[in-house]
Amino acid sequence: MASEVLGTRWTPLIIRELLCGSHRFNDLRRGLPHISPALLSKRLRELEEQGIVSRQHDSENGSPFYRLTDSGEALHPVIMALGCWGQRWLEAQLSMKNLDPSLLMWDMRRHLDPSPLPPRQVTIQILYHDVTPRHSKWWLVIDKLGTDGAVDLCRKNPGHDIDLYVVSDLRSMTAIWMGLMTVKEAVDSGKLQLTGASHLKTSMQNWLGLSPFAGESGHVSS
Repeated sequence: MASEVLGTRWTPLIIRELLCGSHRFNDLRRGLPHISPALLSKRLRELEEQGIVSRQHDSENGSPFYRLTDSGEALHPVIMALGCWGQRWLEAQLSMKNLDPSLLMWDMRRHLDPSPLPPRQVTIQILYHDVTPRHSKWWLVIDKLGTDGAVDLCRKNPGHDIDLYVVSDLRSMTAIWMGLMTVKEAVDSGKLQLTGASHLKTSMQNWLGLSPFAGESGHVSS
């Protein structure tokens, strides 16, 4: 019965998104860029019927949002174990195929650590030179002047002064994010170019953060 509940397509990934703090329908879609709105709605209804997800409404504007119930929160070690298994046992080169800049940037946004950054607004532009123009430019805006130190991800130029320009190919940035390559290794090999404030360049490994599964050692096939 448990495998029937959790084994349907997209269900573990929807639970992952909810565990990572995505509660609005559009935020869930940003973390799952290839799911259709109709299928996402269907899966959320199924999870609600199974007592894993609770659908609530914002008290101010009435818009719906979704939260995991106690039953859903209890799936945290299951989802983490699945991710650790994938990082350790699935061939890294195979997992590096079919890369998605939208998913990578959304994950980077929510795991970015503002603590090493200066106490002001910081804007970082990331350019992927090997993807289509529509997906090549991204901006991370970190506002440490706010009470929550919000990190915003922008697809369009927010109009702020840029503190750091980051240029890379998508594969190299994904490898850094997965813990397969360090920032220094990428810079030294010419796969990553950093232009801007020196303290942002030298501390990038710290503020960038990594995938929650990056510390899991990969299995090397003989």
